Amino acid sequence: MEVLRIATSGSVDDGKSTLIGRLLYDTHSIPQDKMEALAAASKRKGLDFTDLSLLTDGLVAEREQGITIDVAHIYFSTPTRKYIIADTPGHIEYTRNMVTGASNAQVSLILIDARRGIVEQTHRHFFIANLLRIPYLVVCVNKMDLVEYNEARFNQIMEDFQQMLDQASYKGQQVTFIPISSLYGENVAAHTGAINWYQGPTLLNYLEQVQFNEEDRRRPARFPIQSVIRPRTTEYHDFRGFAGKVASGHFNVGDEVVSLPSGQKSRIKTIEQFEKQLTAAHTRESVVITLEDEIDSSRGNMLVKPAEAPAQLKEINADICWMDQQKLTTGKTYLLQHGVNRVKAKVQQINYVTDVTNHVQVTGKTDMSLNDIGRITLKTAAPIFADAYHENPANGAFILIDEYNNTTVAVGFNVI
Repeated sequence: MEVLRIATSGSVDDGKSTLIGRLLYDTHSIPQDKMEALAAASKRKGLDFTDLSLLTDGLVAEREQGITIDVAHIYFSTPTRKYIIADTPGHIEYTRNMVTGASNAQVSLILIDARRGIVEQTHRHFFIANLLRIPYLVVCVNKMDLVEYNEARFNQIMEDFQQMLDQASYKGQQVTFIPISSLYGENVAAHTGAINWYQGPTLLNYLEQVQFNEEDRRRPARFPIQSVIRPRTTEYHDFRGFAGKVASGHFNVGDEVVSLPSGQKSRIKTIEQFEKQLTAAHTRESVVITLEDEIDSSRGNMLVKPAEAPAQLKEINADICWMDQQKLTTGKTYLLQHGVNRVKAKVQQINYVTDVTNHVQVTGKTDMSLNDIGRITLKTAAPIFADAYHENPANGAFILIDEYNNTTVAVGFNVI
């Protein structure tokens, strides 16, 4: 079955963990023994109901404080598809967790407390979802029960959110607004009649129907080489294949390919997966490709189709989210990891830092602090084979690594 990847976000106490718990409960994805453990844990907390948020808040500190700190990945399924939910933190100091949790999502769920409306973190989470080019955005106006399911309040929040949409740089997101009460299950998996003025789909109905693979098929073919397979056994003495995962697009047996950075060309002889012979390899499939000619390719190189080869870049402009306690400063050198390709990169310039609340670009900055988002210029010691992130996200993102302590300090999105 298809796998839909979802990222949840929202401010503190907007009800993200409860919403996910409700989805699991309503899709019968919680075993009986787990339900009994949840009921017991809720009773120990002095609650007279089963607290479904305890399903996702797994750390002791999360349960004690009633907040989400780390990204939790939750798996469940329905008869039509499988789901992976990344439950990301709401606190501003955990913005980096939200970025990493949402990096592979096809749908972003942003929760808003119906009482409080749009807050600072709503701006930040929407900005990140927009920056990541997540194609589908669902704004869940939660806790409608606490405003007596008032339609006017829901409409006001929609109008306020529309102002953010008008300021967004990426206009391609499909945005849906759903009024819900995750505590009572209103509009989560079923219409219960409490919000009778709403005629749209429930959240689960929406997730069941959204289509998300068409864009992947249209993107250019990219195959980063992870390793060269040379068994040198009696049976496979002359075998030489290139192992990796198709980052985007697809490859067919017989396709002409070019190896970057050498520029050598050949044709695909076979596509193999374990002991199977395939006729084609598609996005996110891990395969071994053999070529008709002996060309010089190794780990960190990339196979592409000649007509759609990416630029070989040694200077890039990129939007980044800074994730380290130590500030980013101009002139400092990091390791840039793009797929399996790792090169040294020097920060040439900080072009601006973005005030995500007002979508204002602040220029003249000489450093970036933890959770800052902005645009920088990097110069690399060797070329990378990158697309613009907005054209091909799978080949347009990278991370920066501190070469002295091996810490991931930033995630970046190439804008060329």
